[in-house]
Amino acid sequence: MERCCEPELMDDALQVQAYAEADFSAGDQAVVERIAELFPAGPGRRVVDLGCGPGNISFRLVERFAEASVLGLDGAAAMLAVAEQRLHQWRQGPGVAQPDRLAFRRALLPLAPGDARELAGGFTAVVSNSLLHHLHDPLVLWRAVAKLAGPGATVYLKDLRRPSSPEAAQDLLARHLADAPPVLQRDYLASLHAAFEPGEVADQLQITGLGQLQVCPLDDRYLEVWGRLS
Repeated sequence: MERCCEPELMDDALQVQAYAEADFSAGDQAVVERIAELFPAGPGRRVVDLGCGPGNISFRLVERFAEASVLGLDGAAAMLAVAEQRLHQWRQGPGVAQPDRLAFRRALLPLAPGDARELAGGFTAVVSNSLLHHLHDPLVLWRAVAKLAGPGATVYLKDLRRPSSPEAAQDLLARHLADAPPVLQRDYLASLHAAFEPGEVADQLQITGLGQLQVCPLDDRYLEVWGRLS
């Protein structure tokens, strides 16, 4: 089916509340463990989480990789407000070592010139989960990856992949989110329609000079992109 874009930012109050309250822990942890599997030496000392939302994966990254400092970037101020609230609570928790290893920051794609200059080449790993399908122009994400990654940086991205038909999208909704709140069901269906196919992503990587990264379908509804930049 043809791609149909959805809103790029998730700043609606009902959306923010629904996503903050939803239990995505299994999927979030799967992302972190997949990074550990693909890159046994770890992601290095400076990790950027693009499209971090309320910070679910950012927190898991900093807890999983003791040597890493993580910066979560997102364009939605309401989502970042939740992330900052969680960060304050996390820093007060027992046994939190080096609480300054995690921070959040608002940034839109394409990166503003000031952000691009400050952050360029500063990261040993670039991570993103469920951001690509939100972007009307997907190339802005890959250009940000190329800009932020330092020499030899690792890259891992996971996203939905677009099903073959509206009927297939409805089947995935019934299979995976039948009991979810209506706002999540609505957004999930819109995201499936807005997602990309692996071949489309491969073309995007070639255009932006990131053709060394691998693209592969994952499970019944995802794709993943990974590799190490030269």
